[in-house]
Parts: sequence; structure tokens; C-alpha cells
Amino acid sequence: MSLNKIIIGSEEWCSLPQLKIPAIKARVDSGAKTSALHAVNIVPFKKNGDPWVSYDVHPIQNDGKTTVHCESPVVDRRSVKSTSGISEMRYVIKSTLAIAESTWEIELTLTNRDSMGYRMLLGRQAMGGKMLVDPESSFLLGDRSIDLLNQVYSAHIKQPTGLRIGLLASDPDLYSNRRIMEAGEERGHEMEFLSIKHCYIKLDGEQPEMHYRGGRILSGFDAVIPRIRPSATFYGCALTRHFEAMNVFCLNSASAISQSRDKLYSMQLLINSGLNIPTTGFANSPLDTNDLIKMVGGAPLIVKLLEGTQGKGVVLTETRKAAESVINAFKSLRANILVQEFIKEAGGKDIRCFVIDGKVVAAIQRTAAPGEFRANIHQGGTAKIVKITPDERKIAIKAARTMNLKVAGVDIIRSNKGPLLLEINSSPGLEGIEGATKKDIAGLMIAAIEKSVRYKPKNT
Repeated sequence: MSLNKIIIGSEEWCSLPQLKIPAIKARVDSGAKTSALHAVNIVPFKKNGDPWVSYDVHPIQNDGKTTVHCESPVVDRRSVKSTSGISEMRYVIKSTLAIAESTWEIELTLTNRDSMGYRMLLGRQAMGGKMLVDPESSFLLGDRSIDLLNQVYSAHIKQPTGLRIGLLASDPDLYSNRRIMEAGEERGHEMEFLSIKHCYIKLDGEQPEMHYRGGRILSGFDAVIPRIRPSATFYGCALTRHFEAMNVFCLNSASAISQSRDKLYSMQLLINSGLNIPTTGFANSPLDTNDLIKMVGGAPLIVKLLEGTQGKGVVLTETRKAAESVINAFKSLRANILVQEFIKEAGGKDIRCFVIDGKVVAAIQRTAAPGEFRANIHQGGTAKIVKITPDERKIAIKAARTMNLKVAGVDIIRSNKGPLLLEINSSPGLEGIEGATKKDIAGLMIAAIEKSVRYKPKNT
């Protein structure tokens, strides 16, 4: 029986000729029943009284410029559970699959797969009776080069007609950075990744310049999106400030990023705006440790490094003795720390509100991994969509406004005293929130730039 079956690896190239997609890399997953195709701008409509759907496919990974517009009859609309465990209503279409010189009809659900990487998932329903999977191998049917992909998709590449936007960051392969580049390209803008460590500046009262490694002068940018990791705050903010001096719009200003990175200063600003936070103490000398512990209600309590991020440098101390040891150990290293009350009733959960241009565009509840006390998807935690209260929405919006951040991740914890503000992040990650909500957060960030610089697409 196996002699007549196609042997494939865990990832293979195939095509969908009926949709005019000549090459698309598929993740082969026999654990998934249904196949899925990456699609955006999904719009249902009627054709001769029958349900149809129009959609755009970006068939190449990490590429928002190459776009194939498709229209298909709707076979069904059904609830599908993603690998993250979230159910989503998806349109189902049929299309021919071509692989290894064989073709047959398969069902495909349409969904935004940006958070999944592969533009197509090939499930077991499509393989039935026709394929055998060797999970330890890849591209048993041949690979495709970038040159070949550019050749077969040359007619589908959107040429930039919009703004020139720079993404000032450290890692071009980071999910959030890839998504922002992709979203900008998808909306017709010319995107350029600017590595923080490759930029350097010329200070000149009459003609300030930004240079790039090799001597190239960076000019002609309409906007810059600073996404600065904590270790690069000083230099990244200096670069952002220089772009501002060159009259380039920056989605978050250097001053807003700087003050948001100073946890103590940011908390002082937030409290002065009337926002509630967990009771927090700060002291310089180990001689004040005992009073510091008493100040926040005793153990258990949280000890936070002022320079920590993504849950790093945050310690839960269960007893007074442990708290004294941790605080004094940090002090002996001359590390600046905050001591904060532990909100036991939160149960290791917090809420991340994503604020763009004064609006909460998405919210998720994050749950700590087993054995952890702090919700963090970077350390094995999970995320799901959550409906926030009007008070939580007001807190998130006011926090972002207080810090003068156009884009912010605002973390809130639910307590017996009501919602409390934990912290605010000027470079919030997109992977967790896009994966859980299926919203195009990166696209909303680009839209905020368009609004701020009063850009109108040429076709409107």
C-alpha cells in the first residue's frame, strides 16, 4: 500500500493552482485534522445568491509585500481550536492541492497565521490515503530558493507607494519586529530595519545627521518606530532623540521611553496621576530593611530590580527572613530595588492591556506557569482573551497618557482593593497578544503612524 503513497517530511513546498498560488511552504501536522491557509482582509460576500469570501494571501513567510488576492465559495463556517487552545470561527473553502506531480481537492480554513510562522498547515484530513509522513525529514520533495520565489511571484509584489518608516530595534528576527515590518509593507509603506548598534549620529546645530554603519546617511524617513530593549535604553533613546531633532515622527518619544524604563520614577508619575499600585517601598540603606518590609505589609512580598524586564529580576520571598536575605543581598551588590506587597488573591494572573493612540485595542489575561508566581509567557505562562472592566480600561488609557506613550503595554492585577497598576512597557511584545486575540496589532501601530503624520493612501 505504501508504494503508491507520497512520502513527505515535516515541512514541504506545495501549490494551490486553483488559487493561483504556485508555491507555499506548508507545515505538515498529522495531529491537526483540518488544513489551514494564512489569509488576511477576509470579507464575505454573495455571488449569484451563494456565499463567497474574498481574502488576501501572503504566501511567503516574513513577507507582507507579496500578496495574492483570492475569492472562493464558502463551504462551511466552523469553530476551530488553534494550537494555543483558543477556538475561532473560520470560513472553510475547497481548493486543489498540487504536490509531487499529484493533485486532489482539499478543505482549507482561512485564518491569520502570522503568529504561527508557516503560511499553511497541512492536516491529516488532506493527507488521507495519499501520504506518509517522515517527521524527522524536511523538503523530501525539494526546496525552493528565494530567487525562484521572487520569479514566480514577481507580478504579486506590492511596490511601496506610501511612507518611509524605519524600525529602530536590535533583532530583526524577533516576532514583534518581523510583524511590524510585514504590516507596514502590507499597507504599502517602505520599511527598513535599523539596527541600534549600527546607527551613529552627527551633532550639528544646522544639519544634524544620522549615519549607518558603512557611512550611509539615513535620510528621508517619515517615521521611526523605536523598539528598544532595556540593555540598549541609553543609546537607543539617544538615537530616537536625534531622529526627533531631524523632524522625524517617532511613534514613542525618547523622553517617554526613558521615563517608562525608570520603574521608580514611572511609579511616582503614575501615583501622582491618581492611579493605584500595590504598596511599594524604596530605600537605599540595608539599615532600613526591617522598616521597608513592615511598610509593605510584611512577608510574603515581592523584590524587584529596577532594571529588570519580562519577569527577570523579580523575586517572591515567602518569609520575613528570606525577604531580609534577598534585599540585603541585592543591596550588597549596589543594585536598586523596589519592595512591593504580594497580591495573593490574583492567583498568579495579570492583565496586559495593549494601548495604541489612547485606545485599548486588545487585552489578554496571562497566567503564570506551574510553580511560578508571576504571569509571563516568556517563562512558560499562558495567555487568553479577557474582557476588561470599564475601570481597567480607564486605568490603562490614563497610564499610557501619563507616560506620554503612543504605544504601551499596561499590566494590571486584580485585587480585593480593585484593579492595581503593576507597570507599563514602552516596547510591548506582539506575539502573545496577537496569538491569543488574532488581532493585527502591528497593523494598528502602522495605522497610528498614518494618522499622526496625516497620511492618506493614494487610492482613497
